Amino acid sequence: MTQIHENLQKQRRGLNRVIHAFGYSMQGLQAAMHEPAFRQEAYLALVMIPLSFYIGNNWVEISLLSGSVIFVLTVELLNTGLESAIDRVGPQWHDLSKRCKDLGSAAVLLSILFCMGIWLSALLLKFTQYL
Repeated sequence: MTQIHENLQKQRRGLNRVIHAFGYSMQGLQAAMHEPAFRQEAYLALVMIPLSFYIGNNWVEISLLSGSVIFVLTVELLNTGLESAIDRVGPQWHDLSKRCKDLGSAAVLLSILFCMGIWLSALLLKFTQYL
């Protein structure tokens, strides 16, 4: 007979819950670093986020530049989670599994295009003022 284990996180309250949730988040980021796409985007973020302070002229521009990079990482994490859940269901090909993975991939693409648009606009504004 299969025994159902209760999720202990649901019983935690207050600061204890926050501390454990933070630990789970760190485990998630650590797991994500084993994914090549996330790792590449994370390394780019290590360059782009500090660079946003040089390119941005005010807090709004800096927030848009760095926020768009963090948005790409966030969408990539969600896409990786979707793909992991689909892979857990089974390795066999299924229309709905393909659709789910394709939609997650499309979300990542849109977030990257969004980020690129913000960065290209900011770079053009920053460096055309010197011409």
